[in-house]
Amino acid sequence: MTRRYFGTDGIRGHSNAFPMTPDLAMRVGIAVGKIFRNGSHRHRVVIGKDTRLSGYMLENAMVAGFTAAGLDAFILGPIPTPAVAMLTRSLRADVGVMISASHNPYQDNGIKLFGPDGYKLSDELEMQIEDLIEQDLAGQLAKAGDIGRAKRVDGVHDRYVEHAKRTLPRDATLQGLRVAIDCANGAAYKVAPAVLWELGADVVTMGDEPDGQNINLDCGSTSPGALQKKVHEVRADIGIALDGDADRVIIVDELGEVVDGDQLMAVIAESWLAEDRLQGGGIVATVMSNLGLERYLTSKGLGLARTKVGDRYVVEHMRAHNFNLGGEQSGHIVLSDFGTTGDGLVAALQILARVKRTGLPVSELCRRFEPVPQLLKNVRFGGGKPLEDMIVQQAIADAEAELAGKGRLVIRPSGTEPLIRVMAEGDDRSQIERIVNELVGIIANVRAAAA
Repeated sequence: MTRRYFGTDGIRGHSNAFPMTPDLAMRVGIAVGKIFRNGSHRHRVVIGKDTRLSGYMLENAMVAGFTAAGLDAFILGPIPTPAVAMLTRSLRADVGVMISASHNPYQDNGIKLFGPDGYKLSDELEMQIEDLIEQDLAGQLAKAGDIGRAKRVDGVHDRYVEHAKRTLPRDATLQGLRVAIDCANGAAYKVAPAVLWELGADVVTMGDEPDGQNINLDCGSTSPGALQKKVHEVRADIGIALDGDADRVIIVDELGEVVDGDQLMAVIAESWLAEDRLQGGGIVATVMSNLGLERYLTSKGLGLARTKVGDRYVVEHMRAHNFNLGGEQSGHIVLSDFGTTGDGLVAALQILARVKRTGLPVSELCRRFEPVPQLLKNVRFGGGKPLEDMIVQQAIADAEAELAGKGRLVIRPSGTEPLIRVMAEGDDRSQIERIVNELVGIIANVRAAAA
């Protein structure tokens, strides 16, 4: 069945346009509340958000929906996505909500949902929610005496700060390290610098002045240029770039070079292997992770299990097959010893601890393998299904045959934007560039013809 609202990471769209309207947000609250309102206990939901202007609007709409469904709403305010997942469990809530569009610009927003165990909801539950959203609300509302209450919860930042610090050994210290951190003017603008400072680092902070419209604007993990300059300017040992909801991280080394999630997972895997902590015989990543990572892990006697794009699919595979490390090239890194979803700050702490333990500069520590040439381009489309066109399918088949045994081709629609992503990788850079450019041109022509 076609999904009408949910993508790979919740519901997402342009603020104040379908589906990101107050009406739909309220309906989601009512529908989710109905599903999770079971048993005789007092039911509760925790609701966090990032720093987008539209967060005020959607937060109030969701509070209205959940309380109308009979759940008490615990309002957390701006806080990272992994903190919402953690607090859902810690506060014994029936469901958790994060209002965020992650790395997207401020004009977008989204709704991410967590079950009482802190994990994102299954496809089956999301389909149930979609069905209820479109039904008459009358049968989903609580009786007058069962309407929920709402209150803002104090001290949630302190809880997350302590949680993050406890992911390192009690005697761990970051003293002697100068750390530049870019909070993307997002959800971690208070907690991330606090964690680093309390662990002893000399902290240089940027992207910590959100105004509702500057989240991810020329900053954060998807735009690390400003952090690269800052690392040079202050002579930092390392730069840390989070995204708007702080569930992903990108590192900048002391030379100003960007280190992606594949290299970070390799560092953590090697460290945990040496400490006999790595489970599952390797790591879990998506089809987008570099072939160089796979070859590196093989050289260490480890495996790489690949999933569809989306950290929820990584987590599902980790849970099903007993892995404790997984993630995405984009910087979503899931450390299931510490949490149930990607956590940019906690992943960065693992890297910082390794820097302290080895004494190696970040430029050396975080270059575990030589990436295979990889090229990713996007084709925007407004409607139709270009990937089902016979011309496109034949071109893809020809490209796959040409790369057989020498590389990989991944073509997929984005789960969060109206884009088709075309990625190829292999040892011959010129061949990869030619294949990607040819496919992008063919898809674009088919899209234009259908418009």
